[in-house]
Amino acid sequence: MHRGSSKAAGDGTPTAETLPLSAPGRPMITLEVELARAGRSERRRLTFPAGVQVREAVRAVGLRPEGAAVLQDDIPVPLDLVLESSTRLTIVPTFSGG
Repeated sequence: MHRGSSKAAGDGTPTAETLPLSAPGRPMITLEVELARAGRSERRRLTFPAGVQVREAVRAVGLRPEGAAVLQDDIPVPLDLVLESSTRLTIVPTFSGG
C-alpha cells in the first residue's frame, strides 16, 4: 500500500503530519516573582509546569536556593514547597557572595 491509501480509508486516525508535537502534560502555572534586593525590587513573571518546587523559581531568577528566603503572601515558605497553582512569591537574598 502506498501512503495515500490509509487516508482514503477514513478510519479517523490522524496522519503523522497532523499529530501534535508534544503530548499534553501538566498544566502550566504563572509565578509573579518579586526579587527584593538592597532597597530596590525587580518583578518577573515566570511560567512553570504545575508541581514545581519553590527552589526552581529561586534558581530561575539567578540565585542559589540556600542563599534566599522565600515568602508567599508575606509568609515564609520552605524551598521544597510544591506549587500547583499560580501565585505570587517574594524572594529575598539572605547573603551576597564575596
